[in-house]
Amino acid sequence: MSYIWNPWHGCHKKSEACKNCYMFYLDSLRNINSNIIKKNLNDFNLPLKKKKDGSYKIPSGSHIRVCLTSDFFLEEADIWRDQIWNMMKERSDISFALFTKRPERVLNCLPKDWKKGYKNVSLFVTCENQKRAQERLPYLITLPFQNKGIMAEPLLEEINIDEYLKTKEIKLIYCGGENYENARPLNIKWVEKLSNSAKKYNVSFEFFDTGAYFIYKGKEYHFKNHQSQIECLKKLPNYNHIGTKMDYELTKKEEQLSFFN
Repeated sequence: MSYIWNPWHGCHKKSEACKNCYMFYLDSLRNINSNIIKKNLNDFNLPLKKKKDGSYKIPSGSHIRVCLTSDFFLEEADIWRDQIWNMMKERSDISFALFTKRPERVLNCLPKDWKKGYKNVSLFVTCENQKRAQERLPYLITLPFQNKGIMAEPLLEEINIDEYLKTKEIKLIYCGGENYENARPLNIKWVEKLSNSAKKYNVSFEFFDTGAYFIYKGKEYHFKNHQSQIECLKKLPNYNHIGTKMDYELTKKEEQLSFFN
């Protein structure tokens, strides 16, 4: 089972992928300033929340995607991040996926006991175009994480990342288009090329979202809702494949020790 955990909210636009950021767009509809970084008081300790019977609300074996309305390595979040690392260590029975456009900050933000990485935590770096791939992937392949991936969403152009995939450091690529207002196009040719590269180096690949503006065999498609995108995906050739798997090593719940008791 998959969950989303946003311990803080807000971000600063960092690169081309951020131009039409969905979080900025949705916040604008509610007159919220997305550049103000705020701690999410309601869900800051989400992985530790329990039911009346004392069991965790998020059960063992679950997967949590972290900071989808921010960046896990945002500078303003430095004051909260150690608490998050402790929660991830405590909930070693579930896996966590971190997403960032700031891999240059990662090494200095890791906890003191990190060593080669917590075995239940993965890191994904956004690569929306060739420029950002060449800027960020050299960091990714050297960082001490046992599970690493690429978020090619929104994919804005064809990218060639074979030199990084052949290092065997990257296990999974997520690929998708852009949504909401002023969405830029996603061309299926870019997806196919990236899928083929991943397959060549035994990297798992998941194409999960066409985006609102999709080009297939030269024809343009403009989708007004997510359901239309899902229906389109069903009709496309299958570009997904399973290569090297994320090898999270999860403990059993009863083996845990609490840092918060």
